[in-house]
Amino acid sequence: MPREDDYHSFERTIDSWRMRRRDDNDRKSYDEVFDRQNIMRIYKLFTDGVIDKLDFPISTGKEGNVFRASTKDGQLRALKIYRTSTSTFKDMPKYVLGDPRFEGLTANRKKLILAWAEKEFLNLKAFHKAGVRVPEPFFHRANMIVMEYIGTDVEPARELRNVKLDDPERIARKILDYMKLGYQKAKLVHADISEFNVLMLDGEPVIIDVGQAVMLAHSNSQEWLERDVRNVARYFRKYGMKIDVAEELKEIRKQ
Repeated sequence: MPREDDYHSFERTIDSWRMRRRDDNDRKSYDEVFDRQNIMRIYKLFTDGVIDKLDFPISTGKEGNVFRASTKDGQLRALKIYRTSTSTFKDMPKYVLGDPRFEGLTANRKKLILAWAEKEFLNLKAFHKAGVRVPEPFFHRANMIVMEYIGTDVEPARELRNVKLDDPERIARKILDYMKLGYQKAKLVHADISEFNVLMLDGEPVIIDVGQAVMLAHSNSQEWLERDVRNVARYFRKYGMKIDVAEELKEIRKQ
């Protein structure tokens, strides 16, 4: 079990990361991510043996921050921490309140964000079980998710938009196939597929940021599925590809 001096060492590490943030908004997001409650939650992850240390920040997103972490036996993990005050909130209700798994939930900001974190964890589990290449989920508590780290020992994987593809047709096909697997086996629609939410690791796509993914029973699932396919078609047009949106939708829905 970590000692008290380990806790203070952890706090010093956080302070050094915070001071490196040059942008005032970036510092503000760090102040919220590492408030007293979240520091205690992270420390509990240490004492419970879920992770052993935080290595470095990976990204600051609209909803939360992601850090690389390590387990005691050296396994790499990603820790995603949702901000409960400054995260982008306005679009969350339509993805959560219409989800049958969260029936009865009210549009209370903090409750919605905690539900969103739980929803991402459940969606990751469902996608992973269905064979969709997503970060494998390991643990969830409150506004935190511990999942597989996507990257090398040196750096996190890059987003699709920042990688020049040698075989774009194969990658496009793989992403569309993952969408079909998600639809038919996990019974989920990602609802935000784009070049920002696909990482490239060892030449293969990894789908990320699945918090907004909805069940097929959601009233907007088909509209958002079509939007996802159109996003894929739009992006791969830069490689001279012409993806037939209607045909791909038909294939994804085919039983």
